[in-house]
Amino acid sequence: MPQRDVLGAGGMHPPRILLLYGSLRPQSFSRKLALEAERILRHLGAETRVFDPHDLPMLDSVDKSHPKVQQLREWSQWSEGQVWVSPERHGTITGVFKNQIDWLPLEDGSVRPTQGRTLAVMQVCGGSQSFNVVNTLRVLGRWMRMVTIPNQSSVAKAWQEFDESGRMRPSSYYDRVVDVMEELMKFTLMVRGRSDHLVDRYSERKGAEEARRVSAAAGVAE
Repeated sequence: MPQRDVLGAGGMHPPRILLLYGSLRPQSFSRKLALEAERILRHLGAETRVFDPHDLPMLDSVDKSHPKVQQLREWSQWSEGQVWVSPERHGTITGVFKNQIDWLPLEDGSVRPTQGRTLAVMQVCGGSQSFNVVNTLRVLGRWMRMVTIPNQSSVAKAWQEFDESGRMRPSSYYDRVVDVMEELMKFTLMVRGRSDHLVDRYSERKGAEEARRVSAAAGVAE
């Protein structure tokens, strides 16, 4: 993989990227793809964290104070961009992956764990190439108010795309993953410092102003 200077000469901190994957299998190909993406991102100069979904309880089965829930939310808040990787199961994303997103609220007090962050979506397929998962992930990204990049990756017959050490073999699929990670880095740098402005909404400003008026009126009445 050629070295690319996607960071430029700004001297700012490395982009912070969180990677999520959607399988608990010991030989999870979504995990292998996430780790391959992490290697590329680190090569490009990013700081990365990969969340392990093992031991993350099902949504609402425990309180949000559970350590794994807190870790997921803190890491999401830490991130400036994210990579979502899921296998295709019955034509859509896995429950393991959806559970992670379900634990990330749009808003928790003054904290918004996903809003304004960049997002790259990828999937692994057991058979021929499909785009069901990446399409679903795009819907989720829009719902979570993230800036989803145009490029994406779908790796067909994933079982033959990785070697015995878990590394991705050279192929057009690997090249596409590099393309996606480069694009994510570029978009993350472009959005940095502007995400609050990009996701600022008139309707929410109007609602907040109305809430302030109501609160002020209640204070006067007392």
